[in-house]
Amino acid sequence: MASKEEIASLVTQYNSGVAQVQEALKGITAEELDRRDSDEWSARMVVHHLADSETNSYVRLRRLLGEPDGTTLQGYDEAQWARTPEFGYETRPIDVSLALFVAVRAACSATLVDLKPADFVRSGVHTESGPYTLFDWLNIYVAHGRDHAEQILRAREGK
Repeated sequence: MASKEEIASLVTQYNSGVAQVQEALKGITAEELDRRDSDEWSARMVVHHLADSETNSYVRLRRLLGEPDGTTLQGYDEAQWARTPEFGYETRPIDVSLALFVAVRAACSATLVDLKPADFVRSGVHTESGPYTLFDWLNIYVAHGRDHAEQILRAREGK
């Protein structure tokens, strides 16, 4: 079981994901927003993905806490969602998706700060990756914001 200090550190890192993404987007130009390097997503696409991923993470967190251990955590085909024209990954402004990412992170963070270390062993079964604890969830989403902030910077530079 993770210690209280380890969890607190991870929650702090989780919260910093918003600032990392916002910093990566700071001063972005229209050209940079849609620049892509090979088959990676543009910054615009990353922001829309973050909104979709975070809303899925919110549901997973609530299922892990509110349902019996072993609950099903639904995966989704993120590449297909990015290709779905109705979702506007390549065309829609990013403001609403960015605000959604920020709001969902804040809602999840408010839940996380009230949890005890024993809560982080709560578990479910992810339809794509198998057994999945709340501690796994936290580690995944700590990396998610940071990794996509780095992806935004690479896309802006065309690297």
